[in-house]
Amino acid sequence: MNDPAVPVSKISMPATDSFFRRYLREISVLAAYLGLLLLLAIKAPHFYQSNEFKSILVNNSSVLVLAIGMSLVIICRHIDISIGSIMSICGIVAGLCAKNGMPMPLVAIVSILVGVALGSVNGFFVAIMGLPSIVVTLAMMVILQESLRWWRNGAFVLDLPTKFQWLGLAQDTGQWVIVGMAMLVFFVMAWSMMNIAAGRAVYATGSDMEAARLAGIKPKVVTFWVFAFMGAFTGLAAILSIIRFPSVDPKVGLGIEMRVIAAAVVGGIAISGGRGTIIGALIGVALLGTVGPALPFLGSEAYWDRALQGTIILVAVAFDSIYEKLKKRS
Repeated sequence: MNDPAVPVSKISMPATDSFFRRYLREISVLAAYLGLLLLLAIKAPHFYQSNEFKSILVNNSSVLVLAIGMSLVIICRHIDISIGSIMSICGIVAGLCAKNGMPMPLVAIVSILVGVALGSVNGFFVAIMGLPSIVVTLAMMVILQESLRWWRNGAFVLDLPTKFQWLGLAQDTGQWVIVGMAMLVFFVMAWSMMNIAAGRAVYATGSDMEAARLAGIKPKVVTFWVFAFMGAFTGLAAILSIIRFPSVDPKVGLGIEMRVIAAAVVGGIAISGGRGTIIGALIGVALLGTVGPALPFLGSEAYWDRALQGTIILVAVAFDSIYEKLKKRS
């Protein structure tokens, strides 16, 4: 990877690592998820008799799409905490477009384009101006939140057409369409990150920017497009979220960034950059998406879900710090 002659298409994770070592975090999280399911089967079998699993799938489809985008950002050694505010803006814009008679496919495209535009602003300041991503996205979060408060003053978008909720389909069919769209994004991105040079360039940039530059990669370009893609995924996630309801809440994305970051890092996306897989992000979303609804069935209060997310982020950061120190010693 440090060889200037190595083409981008040849950059990949070390082949010498064993399968278990390479996917240790993903395997560990999968084991934890299966353990949770087993615990529910023993202590709360009525969890499986309810409609909880289907609700979990539908409710976390937008989270999965966001976690995929966040995985790219974190692998590139950055962070984006503005996604909740961007999602709210995209949702309101999409709702207003639908209210004014725009066809739903075009509504979705507009939402994605708005997300790309806002994500590109983040990308410009981070990649081109060289500002810390935590500062840029924090500023973007506050700016968009206050702008939305001034614009809508908390008002929902009402009187939406009948083809808006569940895309005009029966509720059961609409739910499976949402899940199917999220899984399509997952499969495309999971394959792309492992098989396309652009995906490998994200890993290379997050691992070592100077080595990536010597390998012919342009780290600034990669970083810019990572944030632009994060915006696109946020626009799509907004659509998957708002079409579940007959009106659009201006706070649709409020606080979702914590959940998304937690899902990504618990799934093995290293905060230090350069490591992690989209499959791990999926497992992380599945685990955290199940923990919240499972807490009441296990006799705990549902509000502990947020505290758990924060704890997971803290533990994951500590784990990555220890990993990096051990790596340097070896």
